[in-house]
Amino acid sequence: MSLLEARGVSRHFGSLVAVDDVSLSVESGELRAVIGPNGAGKTTFFNLLSGFFPPTAGKILFDGRDITALSAHQRVALGIARTFQITEIFPELTVMENLLIPVETAAGLRTTPWLTKARRAETEARVQDLLQMSGLTPKAERLAGELSHGDQRAIEIMMALALKPRLLLLDEPTAGMGDQETHDVVRLIRDLHKKERLSIVLIEHDMRVVFHLADRILVLAEGAMLAEGTPKEIAANEKVQAAYLGGVE
Repeated sequence: MSLLEARGVSRHFGSLVAVDDVSLSVESGELRAVIGPNGAGKTTFFNLLSGFFPPTAGKILFDGRDITALSAHQRVALGIARTFQITEIFPELTVMENLLIPVETAAGLRTTPWLTKARRAETEARVQDLLQMSGLTPKAERLAGELSHGDQRAIEIMMALALKPRLLLLDEPTAGMGDQETHDVVRLIRDLHKKERLSIVLIEHDMRVVFHLADRILVLAEGAMLAEGTPKEIAANEKVQAAYLGGVE
């Protein structure tokens, strides 16, 4: 049984067909990439997977359960977390405070008026683990808004990880980064996939990142599926080269 299945999902906005009969199957522990030119429907497809709005047609299943009608927060509770094209953090809070919020949320403590000494120690230990995993420990007390774009992306990814997901959806995690920042974020994603055994689906424009990380790739064009396969198969696909890759090897 696949961890995530999208079966013929479509999304219409009036006469505009943003996603047209797209299917995707993600196995547990797999890292999948979704690529395509601007306007291909990638983020809309992610919004369908994560529950930000329902599909016009088709079904979405998670671990064999039909989640098509579930809201975004209900899907988070089941184990689906995501990041966004525009980094979503709390810039006026410290790095540690940014991570503490989802850690407490995952533990069901956000509405608890006070914590026992044991529970506080548990949450602080979890935050420290996330800081160490991301390499952000030296910057834990700094305001998130003061950090580089790459560090802010890392914070957002770790905030999603703090929710203890089984599936992580990353929307253009290296967008707008230089080479070193891209390298650092790619290393973090690889570690989450391999060491944490996390299932990941990412949207990405940088083909170096895609071919380096992905087990399989789904290519969208004008809202529809153009191709699907391994990085080697996608790189050799003439339709993909003509529509998007421009001869990338």
